[in-house]
Amino acid sequence: MVTMTEVARSAGVSVSTVSHVVNGTRLVAAATREKVLHAMLLLGYEHRPIARSLAAGSNQTIGLALTAASNPYWVDLVQGIDGEATRAGLNLLIVDTRDDARHEAAAVANLLAHHIEGLVIAPADGWRDLTLPLLRDHPVPYVIVDRIDPDLRADQVGVENEASTAAVIDHLISVGHTRIGMIAGIAGLATSAERLRGFRLAHHRADLPVDPDLIVDGASTSEGGRRAALALLDLAEPPTAIFAANNDMTIGAMATFKAAGIKVPRDLAMVHFDDFAWADLFSPGMTAIAQPSAAIGARAVQLLLRRMTDSEAPPQTVRLPAEIMHRDSCGCPPAA
Repeated sequence: MVTMTEVARSAGVSVSTVSHVVNGTRLVAAATREKVLHAMLLLGYEHRPIARSLAAGSNQTIGLALTAASNPYWVDLVQGIDGEATRAGLNLLIVDTRDDARHEAAAVANLLAHHIEGLVIAPADGWRDLTLPLLRDHPVPYVIVDRIDPDLRADQVGVENEASTAAVIDHLISVGHTRIGMIAGIAGLATSAERLRGFRLAHHRADLPVDPDLIVDGASTSEGGRRAALALLDLAEPPTAIFAANNDMTIGAMATFKAAGIKVPRDLAMVHFDDFAWADLFSPGMTAIAQPSAAIGARAVQLLLRRMTDSEAPPQTVRLPAEIMHRDSCGCPPAA
């Protein structure tokens, strides 16, 4: 079992700080709390250990299964889930799926072995074949977060991916861009498909053809974003603007532009999905789609509590709106 000492070492904080975050006994600075929660997610730390509740004759524990990627979006999401679970008097047991269906199934099986009373899951590609049968064989209330499956009757919560992506591409088209590249996320994920649909929708509304060469797989990672940016720059007719479908890929793309001596937005406009805390500190400030990630996490727990109370309630799919943070990487004044 992972200890507080290991979490503290990973987060670069004291054990007492970890204890305060876990038990809510003292206010901890937001940046520090984020480090601790990220370390808990990476290491699979058991928040308020399950043995305590079992010894008391009850198990007020829910599970959380999602990737422990370094993307700040996931850390904010965990904060929202953790805060709402704490308010409801629930313990939280976190496992890392590594965005891999086989590892996810094993991680969820481990949660089920701990007799969790409910589960929040951000499913990996291929989860229907491996993880979903587990949940059906061991009936436990669950809520899908972030990666909504429209063909599944289940409680789900995420952001408006398609509409918000279309809106930011509309903006690029409105300021004169007709060749817009897209660095796309992992192909099998619902979020990747929805953001690609939004990209295509904006082109359709403007009666612009979509050049398939301008859509490049970025694997949802910084390294993937770096490779995808290189591929776009190497085209015979490169894009004049690029949309990256998450912030990890954005960082990789920006590193590529810097190495190539390309100035954003002078030489190339850049926008992306997933705002992050330092996006406005970049030079230039990054125009980004901001997700209400903490609110998404909190709403997921609220849906789970409803399902735990009433197993016959009709399933709900909740879409929270995103917000475009208009800065100057798109090549126009932030007030535009």
